[in-house]
This record gives sequence, C-alpha cells and structure tokens, in this order.
Amino acid sequence: MPRYIVTFYPKKIQLSRGFNVYGRAMSVAKEGDNLLDIAKPANVFLNSVCGGKKICGKCKVIIRKGKVKTEETPFITPQEREQGYVLACQTTIHSDLEVELLPESRVEDEQFLTGDEEIIMDQFNGQETTSPSQSSERLQTISPFPSLTTKLHLKLSPPTLQDNVDDMGRLLREIRRGRQIPFIQTGLMNIKNLGRFLRDNNWDVTVLLGNRDGIIELMQIEAGDTSAQNYGVAVDVGTTTVVAHLVDLSTRKTLGIEATSNSQSNYGADVITRIIYSLDTNGLDVLHKSVADDINGLINLLIQKNRIDINDVTCVMCSGNATMTHLLLGIDPAYIRREPYVPTANFFPIIRSDEADININQYGLLSCMPGVSSYVGGDITAGALACGISESESTCLLIDIGTNGEMVLGNKDWLVCCSCSCGPAFEGSGIKYGMRAGRGAIERITINDSDSEVNYSTIGNDRPRGICGSGLIDVLGEMLRVGIIDKAGQIQSDLDSPRYQESEDGPEYVLAWKEETAGGYSDIVITQSDIDNLIRSKAAVYAAVVVMMQKVGMTFDNLDRIYIGGAFGNYLNIEKSVFIGLIPDLPIEKYQFIGNSSITGTKMVLLSNVAMAKAEEIAKKMTYIELSADNTFMEQFTAAIFLPHTDMDLFPSVAKKLSSAIKLTHGEEQYITIK
Repeated sequence: MPRYIVTFYPKKIQLSRGFNVYGRAMSVAKEGDNLLDIAKPANVFLNSVCGGKKICGKCKVIIRKGKVKTEETPFITPQEREQGYVLACQTTIHSDLEVELLPESRVEDEQFLTGDEEIIMDQFNGQETTSPSQSSERLQTISPFPSLTTKLHLKLSPPTLQDNVDDMGRLLREIRRGRQIPFIQTGLMNIKNLGRFLRDNNWDVTVLLGNRDGIIELMQIEAGDTSAQNYGVAVDVGTTTVVAHLVDLSTRKTLGIEATSNSQSNYGADVITRIIYSLDTNGLDVLHKSVADDINGLINLLIQKNRIDINDVTCVMCSGNATMTHLLLGIDPAYIRREPYVPTANFFPIIRSDEADININQYGLLSCMPGVSSYVGGDITAGALACGISESESTCLLIDIGTNGEMVLGNKDWLVCCSCSCGPAFEGSGIKYGMRAGRGAIERITINDSDSEVNYSTIGNDRPRGICGSGLIDVLGEMLRVGIIDKAGQIQSDLDSPRYQESEDGPEYVLAWKEETAGGYSDIVITQSDIDNLIRSKAAVYAAVVVMMQKVGMTFDNLDRIYIGGAFGNYLNIEKSVFIGLIPDLPIEKYQFIGNSSITGTKMVLLSNVAMAKAEEIAKKMTYIELSADNTFMEQFTAAIFLPHTDMDLFPSVAKKLSSAIKLTHGEEQYITIK
C-alpha cells in the first residue's frame, strides 16, 4: 500500500524563548486515511467539536495540492468548493498533499482560567486557622496528618538489649509517637531491606506516609531528612481545559500553574459525544490515554520549570464532572447518558497514581473529588467547597457555566443542585464562527446606536478569527439594544445597513469584514441559526435556576449572594447577561465572580484532610434535581426563549431600558438610542 506525505501549513511553532513562528508540519498517510485523523500525529489540532461525526463544520481546510475524495456538505459553499475547501473529517487521502490551515479552524493559544491563588488561600485559611485549637482537634479526629501525603523526618534510637523491639516495630513506634494511629499498613518492599537501610543511615530516615481513605500507609522510606521535598498536584480535568497547580505540601505554597486544552476534544466537544465515542472499539482507552497524557505533560512542565525531581511528587488530587472522572480512571461511562442516568460511582477510592497512568513517584497516590450524580460531579463539589456555600447562614446560589451549566442552591443546613446542557453554544459549538476563548477570538462587542456599526476587541489584540462566549453574550445584548433583533431574537429584514446580508441559510449580520480577519477568507457573521442556538442555551440556564428555586419554595429575593464560577462564567458581563435573560435580574452587588472554583476547591482538599472530609460531606448533603424528568423545566425553558423573557416582570431593569428605547410609530415598535 502506498505511503503519502501530508504537509500542513502554516503551522504555529512556539520557540523556547516564548517567540512564535509559522512553519510546516508533516504526517505520513496510507491510501484512504482520514485527513482529520492524520493531522493529530503531526500535532496539528483542528476544531472538531462533533468528534469527527461530520455535523459541526469546524474542521475546514484548503487542499492546495494533491488528490482527495470528499463528501458534499452544507458547511462548504459552492464558491469555497471551487477554491479547494473541504472538511477534514470527511476527506480521505489518495496522494501526497499540501493542506492550508485556516485561522478559524486551528485550536491554538486558548485563554485558560487557571485559578486564583488569593481565593484559595483565603478560603483555606478561613477553614483551617480561624480557630487553631478547634481546627487542630478536627484535624486530629480525621487524620493525624494534614494532607493526602506527608513526609516525617525521624531519628530512631538504635536497639539495645534493654530495648530490643524489632526494626519495623521501632519505626512504627516513632511514627506513632504523639499521634493516635491505631493501624499503619505497608508493603513487603519496605520491610525486605529495612534492617540494613536503617543501620547504613545511622537510624536517620524520612518516611512518606499516605492517607488512603482514613488508613495511614507507610509508602516509602528515604535516607536522611527529605521532609521538605514533598509536592502534590491539584488538577481540574475540565471538558475543554485541563489545569494543574504544583503545590509544596510542606510550605503550602503554589509553585506553578499550567494549563492545556483537553485532548479529548479531538473526539467530541461535549460529554455525550465522548461517551458515545468511548463505546467504539478501544474508544475508552483512547479517551483515557488522551487526558492522562495531558496531565502528565502538565506535571512534567511544572517539575522542569521548578527543578523538582518527579519522585518528590507524591500525590495528585483531581476534580472533574462525572464523565471526565470516569474517563480519567478508565471507568465505562456508558450509563451516565442512559435513563435513569446513573454513574458507575460518585465516590472513588484513593488509588496508586500509576493505576490511572499518571506518572509521579512510583508509590504516589491519586484521589478524585466526590460527585453527586451523572451531571453534577466532583468539580461542582469542589466549587461548593471553595465558595463556602455549605457554611453560609444565608441562602446562596452557585452558577458554574462551562461546557455544561451546573447550579447549587442552599446554605449550611441544606443544599440542592441540578445541571443543564448549555455550554456547547457558548464554547463555539453550533455557532458558524464560534470558537473557544483563544487568540483572535472576539471577546467584547459594542454596536453604535446611530449607524449600527460594530466595534470589537479580540483576545491578544489579534485580527479576528471567530467569536467566543463572552463576545456572543455581547452580540445578543447589543443587537437587542439597538433593534437589529427583536425580543424573539429574529433579525429584522428591513435593516438599512450593509452589514445585513441574506445567505442560503437565511439572514445574518456581519461582525467583521473579511479584510479585517486573520485569514481574509470570509466575513465573520452572526446568523439567525446562531442566535436561535444562543437563546436556547441561555434559556436552559435561567430555567434551571428558576426550577430549583421553585422546588424549595423560594424566589430570587431570598438570595443573599450569587457566585459565578467556571471557565466561561468568569468572563461574563453581568449587565449584558441580565439584559438577555441568562441570569436573574438582581442588584449587581449580589454577584461575585469566583474564577475557577473547581481548581480552588481541589487544592484545598489536596492540602487538608479537613477539607477532604468537608467535600465528602457536601457531596452527600446535596440533593440532585433531574431536570430532564421534570415537566416544570420544559415550561420554564419555553418561557425563557425570548429576550430577556416572556414575563418582563422578572426583568424590571431590562424592561425599563427597553421601554426608554421604544417609541410607537403608526402602531409599530421602533428602536431608538438607549441612554
């Protein structure tokens, strides 16, 4: 069978000094190989939010030279087809190829929400040091050691005729000195050469101890005092992004933070697509290896930058939604998406890290945050821990907006939670020029009142490649404000603007002319279909919150504070989010951004067994509301598919702004400038 060389250009290459250049990337293909699959070995990552199922249209490239077979698709216009445009996922290779990568199709330079050190230390100190005596008592009750792994420096007295306790007993006696530890387990390897090891090192050793679900394990014995060389990694395994924090377990300081795209995105943008992929032959192994490689890559980068020996990294604490946790651990996630939507597990045992193919110390431990249900996982438990909602006297609401939307409502006495599908649109899925928050993504938009001209800013101040979630919120709000769309989200056909266009798929509005864009290939537009998708997504979030409030007999007036977390949520403009009906119309001072609350809570648990016990308590305490089985949700969802809502009494501040912008002319509503 012939072999072909596939050359991709321009390919972005990051040099060690931080400079970027553009060059070529090459891959070897066989006759009939799929172009999207061949791109991955060359480290060319194309947008493929549908996982190669040929339904998202994001993996668009141009064939400059060579022979391919490709299917017709509505995502490629006749004009584009004449210029060599194809979708990589539905194109097979039949000769040497030269492939041009389009700016909007590449996944690169994404903007990651990596977590805020001040938040975590404030929260941690609030739980651990407010009352030192009380904290010490709680800590001793849960475990005699503060974190998942601990190193103790021990100087043992040599045996004598009067003190002839065996070597292992002598070591355990010293570990227990001043500590209530009824049972310590260890492996045979630690006993085999113990006698010689202790004597060769003058009875001066450091022991590595692990807390495995309340049982203390003697993991490793080292010569001399190495107690200061003990590190852990907190990992937020997000559907879109993987974030890792390297933590010194002795000083409790964060030494470094790294993030990367979740490589599972190559097989689908959302959890349902990935669950379906996992059912294919070797699909589960492929998805597990993808995320394990991501985590290992981040850990290697962190230890290299901080000049740390990998053997001194002794534990990893992970959080993620139920699907991400199952895939990380190699657990079949199939039943998460099948009624009655039950995961294999919500609580996971502490395991050896190598069981999940995570490469740290050979005896290192890996733990995962406990979850609640198929669609409220450990990342939300971590978020609830981080914001302190379970300790609050007053009723608070946590809204975590990422690829999915998860909500927690309650206080120190009770907690309820739910989940809705909302994020794929805000992450770019189903939006013609949607993209994740990366370099060149339009993130802020204003539209002039007088002439409807568009002003925008992009991430990195680059030429625009597409539009990300925060920009999409702005677009909806601004288009409604100046009358480009009505309350039903329909683009007005009588617009007197060159930015209004009619395409084969219906009306659209130009946000950036092609001459302004990174590639110069086409205008960046917002289509009627895009607007419809976004309205459905925002309606799902709002409806979920309303249903949850109704279930406990409360209204929004009962809320003392609303915490906004999640990768997308952190970049929300509160005023415009209220304006389109994404979040409740409440005073802005009630809202508080808490950043990547998942990594915050995960790091708290990595550092504190008290926090670990609290996280387990929170997960057990939360009552899950299954919205898919609730007719009330569909009623609220239908009511929310307007801008901002069918019931304007729920949005008094928006009603006031809109009423000041509307005048009646011959019985028809016309929009004028809002002051």
